[in-house]
Amino acid sequence: MGSSHKKTSGNGTGKGPRSELSTLDFGAAGGDVARALAECAGKIEVQEGGDAFAGVAEDAAVLYANGQNDLAAQVLSDFVAGLTPGQGEPMWLMLLDLYKLSGKRAEFDECVIAYARSFEKSPPPWDVADTPTSTNGAPAAPAVALGAALTDQVAKQFERVREAGRKSGAVRIDLSRLRSADEAGCALLRTLIADLKDAAVTIRLAGASTVANMLGGQVLAGRRENQQMWLLLLDMLQQTDEIERFEEVALDYAITFEESPPSWEPKAVAELVSTTSELASAVQMDEGFVLEGEVMGANADPLRQLAAYAAERNHVEVDCARLRRLDFVCAGSLFNVLAQLQGQGKLVVLKNVNAMVAALLRVMGIDQVARLQLRR
Repeated sequence: MGSSHKKTSGNGTGKGPRSELSTLDFGAAGGDVARALAECAGKIEVQEGGDAFAGVAEDAAVLYANGQNDLAAQVLSDFVAGLTPGQGEPMWLMLLDLYKLSGKRAEFDECVIAYARSFEKSPPPWDVADTPTSTNGAPAAPAVALGAALTDQVAKQFERVREAGRKSGAVRIDLSRLRSADEAGCALLRTLIADLKDAAVTIRLAGASTVANMLGGQVLAGRRENQQMWLLLLDMLQQTDEIERFEEVALDYAITFEESPPSWEPKAVAELVSTTSELASAVQMDEGFVLEGEVMGANADPLRQLAAYAAERNHVEVDCARLRRLDFVCAGSLFNVLAQLQGQGKLVVLKNVNAMVAALLRVMGIDQVARLQLRR
């Protein structure tokens, strides 16, 4: 499969995406982003189908990165349905990987029959390691792991979380890495959670105690300021079931702002027991480096860990066999990390990449700053 793709630069330099990539709005609709990326980063050439294959691969990769699994599957299934026997194996493999990643066993079984008939060979197996970890067999909820600071800079990120949550009916939010917050950031988080509740979106939250402890050191009784911080602190204390501490803070709030505090209510947000490790993790091993899970956002810890791991090595192998998804912001950050390592004369090999992630990496030009090896 890897030999079927070749990346060329739209500006003829062969150096990957130009600086225009940094100005793109990664929260835009899938097709629009794909077309914008095609203009900025050049086309993916597939030997059999040229631009037709490239456009479909880009659109599907964009949709999957945005959490729109069903739309990505529709794009791919419509396309392969029109191919002649023996044509377009990379597109078939993308579709099969997507069905596995989405937990769609029935669709996968139907597709492998068509694949075997088209290519007259055994199809890829169903690998339970690819399937979502949710208990009901449905695709895992979209996930976001916040960085160290809760400020107005998270506004666009929260818009994407709000949109993804409404589409999927569930969302996971990890707050465990937060170390500071301002009034605007607290207001944005409270509004996000309220909007998701109003839309009947199931919210799983991690790190409420971390936020409560952090905010507890930033509010001061008797000082009439940072009201949103106070309110978020009370929200987080309800989330952690700390009723005695909640009552103490509520009394201080009433005295400070001369108004009634929010009432104690039963916890309405499910606890996300594990923290960022559930969303994405990176493991340093003697024989290499492992990326797994869903790596989201510009400040993803696994990318910083990769850069640190590579600092003392000239050849780095990254096992991506359990890497399920990258979003666009993280893919852009990964390109920057890998480009810096390439500039230092280091060779990074991304091994066992699933077809859907590989397509996004090619769109972003990552195959020009690292070596990609697709999973067989």
